Amino acid sequence: MYNHRDRGGRSSKSELMGGPFDRKRINDALDKHLGKLSPSISRGLNNSKEKERSSVPSTSTGKPQLDHRDSRSAPLSKAQCSDVESETDSEESDVSGSDGDDTSWISWFCNLRGNEFFCEVDDDYVQDDFNLCGLSHQVPYYDYALYLILDIESSHGDMFTEEQNEMVESAAEMLYGLIHVRYILTTKGMSAMLEKYKSYDFGRCPRVCCTGQPCLPVGQSDIPRSSTVKIYCPKCEDIYYPRSKYQGNIDGAYFGTTFPHLFLMTYGHLKPHKPTQNYIPRVFGFKIHKP
Repeated sequence: MYNHRDRGGRSSKSELMGGPFDRKRINDALDKHLGKLSPSISRGLNNSKEKERSSVPSTSTGKPQLDHRDSRSAPLSKAQCSDVESETDSEESDVSGSDGDDTSWISWFCNLRGNEFFCEVDDDYVQDDFNLCGLSHQVPYYDYALYLILDIESSHGDMFTEEQNEMVESAAEMLYGLIHVRYILTTKGMSAMLEKYKSYDFGRCPRVCCTGQPCLPVGQSDIPRSSTVKIYCPKCEDIYYPRSKYQGNIDGAYFGTTFPHLFLMTYGHLKPHKPTQNYIPRVFGFKIHKP
């Protein structure tokens, strides 16, 4: 069974999921599996995936992908070696933590570049079957994905192919996201997200009249694979794309449609007043007439 510690805690997100091309292949396989499990998920995929892909900025770095099988048969030139080193440095920068053996899967996953919106879910919450009710029918390789999240070694892991191990890793990410959206609606989860809100981990509103108002993550749908995460501004009460292209590729269902509004109801003193100023278009100093 794959263990994140086997790679010294230094794997990038792209490495974990097998690179951009493998990631697409794995997600396509998961999509087919999810389509068989739930008609509503299947409809969400068919109706929203193409639209979302066209509107969300790509996370590709534009660098050529290396084929490790080809690299064994032919030596690399000096220029290619420098490209490999620079790409490795870039991938290693995707992880902010490097403690390796002392890092749990949950901490390691939350410290990956682009996963700053996620808070760390308590192990006790994950181990309670009541909190995971219904998720086994939504996530392929459910048991193995849960073992991976809880750092439990599986005796059947050695029987899996490399592709199956990659699918387990992708399923673990999906399972954690679906657990996360439930956890952040609890008292402990709200408290953890409050600390991130105070630290501006979710970003600030890009609207000038909101004067840097801190935002909250929100999903436009509670169905996985329907849309990516957005940020909600409590001041102008509108949603925006995250500034980071890495964060902009996270599934919005991992935060849900309820969280930011329940958060502001729970911590009412944090709800800001609506902006008193609005931008007024002018031509040579005169307001533009609106018919």
